[in-house]
Amino acid sequence: MLFNLIELVDLVVMTAAVCYILMDFTRHDDPLLHYGFDWKAFRLSCIVAAPAVVFHELGHKFAALAFGLKATLHADYMWLLIGSAMKMLNTGLIFFVPGYVSISGVQSPLVSAATAFAGPAVNLVLWAGSRLAIKFVPSMKLGTLRILALTSKINGFLFVFNMLPIFYFDGYKVFAGIISWLWP
Repeated sequence: MLFNLIELVDLVVMTAAVCYILMDFTRHDDPLLHYGFDWKAFRLSCIVAAPAVVFHELGHKFAALAFGLKATLHADYMWLLIGSAMKMLNTGLIFFVPGYVSISGVQSPLVSAATAFAGPAVNLVLWAGSRLAIKFVPSMKLGTLRILALTSKINGFLFVFNMLPIFYFDGYKVFAGIISWLWP
């Protein structure tokens, strides 16, 4: 089975929380001027931000499964609460970790690096795809252009941020796996 019931619940909670936390990111005007819930911004956030975050985590899960490892998706409820609180307090800066994939099984350093890179790779593909669509699709509707521009922006950020070699983050795991493989 690809997902168990707990993973599906975590996926739904993670998606809804990400849509809420990042809905100000999709507003036309200054998000600090708004208070309360904006359904239009929430819906746009579900179109743009949620796939960037959720597909990132699914990239890790599917890569691990492809390597024959056991992988379980988890929503990180504590970080989702922190992100929600930061959004409600209008801190201007929101940092949160929406979820993670726990991976078990014997991994070589290169498999570990590849599995860690799979999430940011999804963001890289979404960024490149949105940039190419903006550049090469003529006479695009303004709404579609806006969605693609926001998709490009969030996925570009997530790729770069996740590839920073910060302990516990994807970039650290990628570089540590490659270094361990090169110099055992």
